[in-house]
Amino acid sequence: MIQRIDAGNRMSEAVVHNGVAYLAGQIPEDATQDIEGQTRQVLAEIDALLAKVGSDKTRLLRAEIFLRDMADFAGMNRAWDAWVVPGHAPARATVQAHLANAAWKVEIVVTAAIE
Repeated sequence: MIQRIDAGNRMSEAVVHNGVAYLAGQIPEDATQDIEGQTRQVLAEIDALLAKVGSDKTRLLRAEIFLRDMADFAGMNRAWDAWVVPGHAPARATVQAHLANAAWKVEIVVTAAIE
């Protein structure tokens, strides 16, 4: 069975299959904030979606982080390190990318276990 969360015509915010939640890329609501503020917003959105599917950040399997500018790597990591539960860090990749909105500094995709 496949469960789609907040499904629209183009995408779902999350898809659950075989005990794994695949979240869509999460972006900041307030793009006027600096990298730490935008990252905190994105991580809060991830927390909310994980809760909707019955998971949480201690069950992360993988994270893909897209930064508009690698100069923001340290600031993003400050917010990330404050959020990740010690001993539960996922496999992670961070790359520089052209994001869909020039004001966005970060987009994060995660995969998490449900069971």
